[in-house]
Amino acid sequence: MSGILNIGISGLNAAQVALSTVSNNIANASTSGYSQESVQQAEVIAGGNGQFTIGAGVNVTAVQRAYSQYLTQALWSSNSNLQGATTTNGLTTSLNGFLSNSGNLQTALDNLYNGFSSVANSPSSTSVRQAALGSASSLTSVFNTLGQQLSQQSTQVNQQIGSTVGSINNLAAQIAKINNQILQAGTSGNPNALLDQRDGLVQQLAGLTGISASSNNDGSISVYTSAGGTLVSGAQSYALSSAPNQYDPGSTEVFDSAGNDITSQLSGGNLGALISYRDNVLQPAQNALGQSAIALASSVNAQQAAGLNLNGQQGQPIFSVGAPAVLPSSKNSSGAAAVTASVSNVAQLTTSDYVLRYTGAGSGTNGWTLSTTSGQGVALTANANGTLSAAGLTFSVSGTAQTGDSYEIQPTRGASTSLALSMTDPNGIAAAAALTASAATSNAGSGKPGAVSVTNSANANLLSGATITFGAGSNYTITDGAGNTTTGTYTSGQPIIADGWSLGLSGTPASGDKFTVAANSNGLNDNSNALSLAALANTGVINGGKTSVVASYGNLTAQIGSAGSLASANLSTQTSMYNQAMGAQQSYAGVNLNQEAANLVQFQQAFQASAQVISTAEQIFSSLITALQSG
Repeated sequence: MSGILNIGISGLNAAQVALSTVSNNIANASTSGYSQESVQQAEVIAGGNGQFTIGAGVNVTAVQRAYSQYLTQALWSSNSNLQGATTTNGLTTSLNGFLSNSGNLQTALDNLYNGFSSVANSPSSTSVRQAALGSASSLTSVFNTLGQQLSQQSTQVNQQIGSTVGSINNLAAQIAKINNQILQAGTSGNPNALLDQRDGLVQQLAGLTGISASSNNDGSISVYTSAGGTLVSGAQSYALSSAPNQYDPGSTEVFDSAGNDITSQLSGGNLGALISYRDNVLQPAQNALGQSAIALASSVNAQQAAGLNLNGQQGQPIFSVGAPAVLPSSKNSSGAAAVTASVSNVAQLTTSDYVLRYTGAGSGTNGWTLSTTSGQGVALTANANGTLSAAGLTFSVSGTAQTGDSYEIQPTRGASTSLALSMTDPNGIAAAAALTASAATSNAGSGKPGAVSVTNSANANLLSGATITFGAGSNYTITDGAGNTTTGTYTSGQPIIADGWSLGLSGTPASGDKFTVAANSNGLNDNSNALSLAALANTGVINGGKTSVVASYGNLTAQIGSAGSLASANLSTQTSMYNQAMGAQQSYAGVNLNQEAANLVQFQQAFQASAQVISTAEQIFSSLITALQSG
């Protein structure tokens, strides 16, 4: 009788555990991260009597959760990609919004050049000139506003990098804590809830940064960053840290627990997206916008200097723009040299940032080397005055540098916010050509002077005037207003150059012919330089003189628009892939209420049947006792 009773009791206990498990599944059907649990049973084998064996009941060996390491890790990976895509899409959407909401820069550029065209039509009109300066002022405001918005987003992105690192460390510590609880539970506990909780934390961590994970034999899990460093091992977590860039305090870098800079090695999740967006989209956009601002100021100011204003004076700058930023490394030796940079050739100016490094006397160019921030070497030229030149920039060094000292050069990053209107007098617009040329009435040859172009507006004798006298064999002598005399031989089709100006002739001058170059005396009505100012809209300035300011801004908007389109498309793709990964994982590990309802009926019947077995054993035992008593 005891055998039947024990079998019934074991069945009753097993059915009770199964009912509790099913009930727990039903209760947690909507709990995020919960894995469906099932009871694992094994038959109790009793000893045989030599002819056959009879089972001795059932044991519950485990309550096991539905888990697939492959599907779970696929879900983690897809969540990392989704969160990264979501972050990038949000940032690029904001960036495109800045372009459209800050005031249309394209329209502002068009208004400026149209204003110069209006001055060419009415060079003596003060109101027209004032309107042109108004357009210039509006343009600087649009550049400033857009540049400030990009700078604000940069600040926000760098702050988010720091806060995300803090969240990563918090999750890593929680995972390590649960690892420790699982290790303490060992085989005596039922850590399913802990395992689910840990998986949920790992999924959150994957959303913050790209990770890889591996399960250990003791039940713990190890988690690694995309840079290969350890975040969690057993009950120990290894915190990341964030700190300012050694050159730019406003730029946040990420370091592993050993203090190694791993910023460029991180990918995936919010953190990877923030870093990638900052380095590959936002900073290039800031640099390209600044390049356009520098090109604008340089081209307009240069053309201004090639003309005369309404007061008969050489044109002065309409715009001003800040010098390239030079950021010394925080690791430089005390008393390190001071480095300044200036733009010397806008046509050669790029959107790259550079690192200027002192490698010691006798190496490199005067001991200095230059490379882009991505590590690509750039050739330096040593100038006779002790300066260095490269990529349209000139560097001046004062003081004594120590080996290893370095400086980051940001040629264009802050130019859009530093662009300013430096002219307030509408009479200052240089609408007239600076110089005119005339031929002596007694000339016998067929030579005719053309327009005089300015080649060096900074030449002190530019407006001093000059007389060109031809002798035999096309030889000529130039005598300028300062009494300087130069000689040359005229070649048809080649200009005559002196004192910062260039004169082209047509026809053939005869011996004794004279030509005069002088400051333009008809500046009040002349519009030659105003036409040249207006023509800057289509004049190549950057990229080796191939790209105009208008085209450069068009390239920037296309670049940002493309980044936004790619981010949107990637978000759609990653959302679909995440939903597929979640569906696959839930189809394996999620709770199916229909199945659980069927299980509930099954185990309820098993419980009732086992109770009936126990009741039957009791009845048999009672009958046996009664029979023995009556006997």
